[in-house]
Amino acid sequence: MNKKYTVVGLGEVLWDMLPGGKMLGGAPVNFAYHAAQLGATGVAISSVGNDDLGREIHNVVDEKEIVNCISVNLHPTGTVGVTLKDGIPDYTIYENVAWDFIELTDEAVANLKKADAVCFGTLAQRGKVSHKAILTALKLVPIKCLKVYDINLRQNYYSIDLIKESLENSNVFKINDEELEVFKQLFGLKGEEVEVCLNIMDTYSISYLALTKGDKGSYLFGKEEISFVDTPVVEVEDTIGAGDSFTSTMVMGILNQLPLRAIHEKAVQVSAFVCTQKGATPVLPEGLF
Repeated sequence: MNKKYTVVGLGEVLWDMLPGGKMLGGAPVNFAYHAAQLGATGVAISSVGNDDLGREIHNVVDEKEIVNCISVNLHPTGTVGVTLKDGIPDYTIYENVAWDFIELTDEAVANLKKADAVCFGTLAQRGKVSHKAILTALKLVPIKCLKVYDINLRQNYYSIDLIKESLENSNVFKINDEELEVFKQLFGLKGEEVEVCLNIMDTYSISYLALTKGDKGSYLFGKEEISFVDTPVVEVEDTIGAGDSFTSTMVMGILNQLPLRAIHEKAVQVSAFVCTQKGATPVLPEGLF
């Protein structure tokens, strides 16, 4: 690996309040953490409150060696209630929290201007302030930057207009099978999943599209190639953060110009390992990458 890539996670940061205690959460931070483990400079851009939970997030992010561009505001630090059924999480997401009011610090702007990849989702755009901050951030990145839209549909925090705008501002798209069904209904699309994915790529000029299907495998679509990989059979602890680790691994593979199949197989391996661990941000064993 000749270059140390700058890979940015942009959006919500929060505590997942699990039955066994709280764990750092939020897809963008999970993404940045795994990118850092895979050799990048991982950068987290979000906001927390001026409270104990916010100070704890700053400490944990620093410990995980993520570049900390998390600003502080007067709203409470975000928390999400998480219940698990057979390892599958169900989320209760609270509103009017700090990450609904993301402010781009000078350090955040500096990292965005040199970013090789930035990942953002739908959830953090539910409020006007963070929506504007994310759109501003996407305009700051270099022309060649991978702009990764992980759709990440939660509760009722999405709309056709928001999804369309996000796709128009991205060149890599990540979606799971349940979200694809919602997408099809929202946009009135017909056809099998491969046909729908190719339609999305063509409509929005997407260079790479990942469709994950839990234990039913996953697809990775490139400009001229489609890869399907079965999901390994593992003993699942929980699936929290597995998709984020898949996205990170995929992005690092694209940046390093690996063949599509190799990118896909590595992403599946990493996400399968994360499923065997508690929470979203386990340490990856060196042999995995």
